[in-house]
Amino acid sequence: MHTFTIAEKNTSLAWTAACRALDVAANPRRDGFHTVVRIADATAEDPQVRAHFDRVRDEYGYEPIETVANTIFPSMLAATCSSPEELVRRYREIYERLKRMDRGNRGGTYFGRIVAYPGEGGPVNQLTALIARIRLQASSSGPMSAAYEMDVAHPDDVVPEETWSTPVHVAGKDNRYRGFPCLSHCSFQLDRDRTLHAVALYRSHYMVARAYGNYLGLGRLLAYLAQQANLHPGSLTVVAGHAQIENHVTAIRPVIQNQIQLSA
Repeated sequence: MHTFTIAEKNTSLAWTAACRALDVAANPRRDGFHTVVRIADATAEDPQVRAHFDRVRDEYGYEPIETVANTIFPSMLAATCSSPEELVRRYREIYERLKRMDRGNRGGTYFGRIVAYPGEGGPVNQLTALIARIRLQASSSGPMSAAYEMDVAHPDDVVPEETWSTPVHVAGKDNRYRGFPCLSHCSFQLDRDRTLHAVALYRSHYMVARAYGNYLGLGRLLAYLAQQANLHPGSLTVVAGHAQIENHVTAIRPVIQNQIQLSA
């Protein structure tokens, strides 16, 4: 079994290192199992890496990186909202339109699952509940370190408004072999120094089509939660059950093999 564990300071370096770990002669399928990518600041990027990868994606018809990242956290929309409640309301207002605009979003988006989970009694807002839980614990004298989950739930479960669970994969419903949702689980950890960390589990990660944007989106979600709770954003760890360079390895090799000039 081919696998790897890497740790880098930003999304660009983490993505290039992960691809490089897969693109080796001893691994002709360019895939791996139980891979681990740890990013100190997943909101940070190297502009040269990003510019090169943007050109490759445009040439081969991939979605823009920002489109991928926005399915997890719509950062531009959030920047225009005065509160998490306003963000939830405005996203819900456009959610059905977003699902119709892109075939890849027909089953929903990850952020849609967070703010409008299809519960039995209608859409359930779980973002503000999670923020409230983190705020409450962070302000206490003995905060819980690992009580902040985006977990797996059955569609028949009753999901009350005040729940702390944010399902991103629904057992009994999301049974397609491919497609949404590849993100199975996301969890947040509150460190004693008032730093919030995150770990995400993907059943499958496509390194060219999705991984870079997913790292960014998760990093921005983590940063938003930390900001709303007056905490420091920490590291993001992404575990993939199966990761692969699915296409166009020749096109991305100049950047993953450090053949372009990286920023200092």
